[in-house]
Amino acid sequence: MRAYLNYFKLRLITNLQYRSAALAGIFTQLFFAALYIMLYLALYESNTGVKAPMDWNSLVTYLWLQQAFFAITYPYLRDNELLSMIQNGNLAYELIRPQNFFLKFYIKMLAERVVATLLRCIPIIIIGMLLPYPYKLCLPPTLGNFLVFMGSLILSCLLVTALSLIVHIITMFTIDSRGITSAYMMIAEVFMGIVVPIPFFPLWMKKVSEYLPFRFIGDFPYRAYSGNIDIMEGKTLLIGSFIWMTLALIFGYLISKYALKKAVIQGG
Repeated sequence: MRAYLNYFKLRLITNLQYRSAALAGIFTQLFFAALYIMLYLALYESNTGVKAPMDWNSLVTYLWLQQAFFAITYPYLRDNELLSMIQNGNLAYELIRPQNFFLKFYIKMLAERVVATLLRCIPIIIIGMLLPYPYKLCLPPTLGNFLVFMGSLILSCLLVTALSLIVHIITMFTIDSRGITSAYMMIAEVFMGIVVPIPFFPLWMKKVSEYLPFRFIGDFPYRAYSGNIDIMEGKTLLIGSFIWMTLALIFGYLISKYALKKAVIQGG
């Protein structure tokens, strides 16, 4: 385990060097935060007589957090090194290393998400909090909401990293990653609340989202922070998030072992 912790530390140090990419990411997230807020502001101001499923402060906070922690909760972090190894045959080298394949690449992807978030989230949160109403990022209503948010965000990062790696592993069977990636991204982005927050879904889509793991990646942490999900419900959802994370890790580990046994080395 110490070797994997050292590998995690090495990946952190390596990724910290890409500060220009982080700076570009900050401006990108600020742009999309402003765009989404203005879009919903026009929608709320034009609404007459119909109660919105989220109050304005909760929605703006949701949108800011979505951009601040985009790198942690984005459903698919493409690992070009791993995909290239699968396609050109260099995957054979991984079969002879004295390391667990799944754990190694899981730690690598996890480190990339953590570093990208650490470099981007603080400036975005500070800017959001300094802006006036109706663009202001609000503080959580209670300490309990903040603690539920932090716990759910950690589980979210562990879960989405496992799901992203599973999509990469499935590429060992399909070789071309475009099909499985497109299908996964389309479903994940909708049901984790990137396109539209889940409270705005029609009833049947809300029911579907309850049986999928994606709500625990983005929707749950941000709504827990803003108070749109109360603390008692948040504690229950934390258990659900932990269960999904555990299942994803177990499934990813098992499918990686099976894939490596059945792997056909391409290229040469």
